[in-house]
Amino acid sequence: MESTTPHSQKKPRVAVLVGATASGKTAVALALAPGFGAEIVNADSLQVYRELDIGTAKPTASERTLVPHHLIDVVDPPEPYDAARYSQEGREVLAQLAGRGTPPFVVGGTGLYLKALLSGLFAEGEPAPGVRDRVRRDLGALGLPALYARLLHLDPATAARLHPHDTYRIVRALEVLEATGRPLSEFIAAHRFQDTPYAVLKLGLMLPREELYRKIELRVELMLEAGWLHEIEGLLRRYPPDLKPLQALGYRHFINYLTGRWSWDEALTLLTRDTRRYAKRQLTWFGSDPEVRWFHPDQVEEMAGALAEFFG
Repeated sequence: MESTTPHSQKKPRVAVLVGATASGKTAVALALAPGFGAEIVNADSLQVYRELDIGTAKPTASERTLVPHHLIDVVDPPEPYDAARYSQEGREVLAQLAGRGTPPFVVGGTGLYLKALLSGLFAEGEPAPGVRDRVRRDLGALGLPALYARLLHLDPATAARLHPHDTYRIVRALEVLEATGRPLSEFIAAHRFQDTPYAVLKLGLMLPREELYRKIELRVELMLEAGWLHEIEGLLRRYPPDLKPLQALGYRHFINYLTGRWSWDEALTLLTRDTRRYAKRQLTWFGSDPEVRWFHPDQVEEMAGALAEFFG
């Protein structure tokens, strides 16, 4: 359902396509965008990085010649990039497209980036240095699994949307808890993302679970055939393995294989398990949004009809 307010007709119109990893967002976006003269705005937190191409399922160079893309290959792997920066740069892109009268099609599966872009981020402030130091000491003494378990107990809603290896966000959530006595999820709920400068149509891709799992396994096979391991080996020659984007899904699994920590079978088994869990978290996030209109990826004509009605 389109987001509306009494003034929504005056707001720039933004179409969004969401869904779990491997659900087919890129193919559907490329099928739909040309018919509306739309340009695609990336909303995947890993596709902003240069050099991470195969493992992020980044649209190929030839695919990007079919439809103009934005916010892909924005930064080098060592450069910090977060939802706040994405929101700022994404809104600049949306303003440019609106100025040209070009429909935007925001495509991706990073829920926080989409919320930051469309609705703004709440200001949580910086914790006192003493709080930050205490949490960092706990991280060093107890390890990340213990801190994640603590967050799971104290703020299960936040823990459920974070990966257990996401050091930065786990530490940040615990800092907010210790500094304020309130869970981060409570601040997010109170904020309610009231900054809504756009009229938005949200389309979502939904497949039966077993079909999605088959697509996940097939995509891993195709990525490996395309040279994913060679891509990772090249990255390791230039960057340390603990670099934030190299800790992402798939990259960290095959780094553990290449460095001898895991066998090949272990890396594949754990990657399959963790990708399924990630897809489940994505669907939980997007499924909680009543504005998303759900379609099977094959329902391109139905989605095109919704877009035609939206863009007029």
